[in-house]
Amino acid sequence: MTTTDTDAHDTPGPGSATPRHVSLAETSTAHNYQPLPVVLASGQGAWVTDVDGRRYLDCLAGYSALNFGHTHPRLTAAAQEQLARLTLTSRAFHNDRLGPFCRDLAELAGMDLVLPMNTGAEAVETAIKVARKWGYERKGVVPDRATVIVADGNFHGRTTTIVSFSTDPVAREGFGPFTPGFRTVPYGDSAALAAAIDENTVAVLLEPIQGEAGVLIPPPGYLQAVRATCTRENVLFIADEIQSGLGRTGTTFACEAEDVTPDIYVLGKALGGGIVPVSAVVSRHDVLDVIRPGSHGSTFGGNPLAAAVGHAVVELLRSGEYQERTAELGERLRGRLEELVGRGAVAVRSRGLWAGIDLDPELMTARHACMRLLDRRVLAKDTHGSTIRLAPPLVIEPDQLDWLCDQLSEVLPRPGG
Repeated sequence: MTTTDTDAHDTPGPGSATPRHVSLAETSTAHNYQPLPVVLASGQGAWVTDVDGRRYLDCLAGYSALNFGHTHPRLTAAAQEQLARLTLTSRAFHNDRLGPFCRDLAELAGMDLVLPMNTGAEAVETAIKVARKWGYERKGVVPDRATVIVADGNFHGRTTTIVSFSTDPVAREGFGPFTPGFRTVPYGDSAALAAAIDENTVAVLLEPIQGEAGVLIPPPGYLQAVRATCTRENVLFIADEIQSGLGRTGTTFACEAEDVTPDIYVLGKALGGGIVPVSAVVSRHDVLDVIRPGSHGSTFGGNPLAAAVGHAVVELLRSGEYQERTAELGERLRGRLEELVGRGAVAVRSRGLWAGIDLDPELMTARHACMRLLDRRVLAKDTHGSTIRLAPPLVIEPDQLDWLCDQLSEVLPRPGG
């Protein structure tokens, strides 16, 4: 299929494998997701193919886990080579892949040390533990009184502690009692954040851009104000760049848009190249040195396979080529999406190859729009009822990006139509 093919997604016929796979998954797995009715079997670059041979342009990229596309040759080569050598040692022993990975990731982030984990939620939990211990040992906070300031609309994962400070009722309902020690302020309001800090505050945990909330971009100067407040009040600034980092927004980290460096980067998703789960907490000696043997760990954290893939990801980013390309394509994407405002869309937000499109809920839900995009061989994801999220792989070609926007324009209803 070429980027000009727009034939409708046919109803699966008697010979289709899709219904069988969907039925098996619905019967055998817990219903914690509501996926679109497509069953993917292979992928290359920005394209995926389903079990019936239909090709789709992947415009979600695993929530940014696939920044470099499907089966990137350098990343798969790194994984295959390591699979044949050594995959796991546990941290009871050293392995020859961990040191180079952590050294180069720390250098990429302008930091000193890396604490490797597996999933993004693990990395956020780790950053919270580090901040609390730092507060007790370095700031002198009274034991068991440490608080962390977070923003409403946040998404940092789904563990019990993390949903304790979520403001999404669906994420919280039925999972209490909740972990104390968090204070929520409005996202983008630096004055409210500053006012919430007291003698027990050890950290501010923020997404530079809120992804799950619909790619919400804070007002200009917000991150700089947060940085200044944290420095003045001796509070750690933790930037959750799990979705926004590693090239997604046209810079290595989204914080760079305001020339801000946090005290702690929390990384994940794209760090594993879409191959293995890899996450990390990256910071300075004075912060991460509070972690000592026995105080934190993970059997799989820093395993040789993860380190080999993570190192290959860092190598892809070191030249800046992907960041520059993403910034250029992001301008192209923004221009095309802004044309949709008033034509079914009521607002558009984008940074690099990451966008949120708010639809007029009286005309169409975002889920319905994503189903219609599926018919046109485009995979996208809805969030919060009326918002479509786009996050195509950074390897997408300009003509493919234009084709995506053409399909989106076709599926959106016209007011009065």
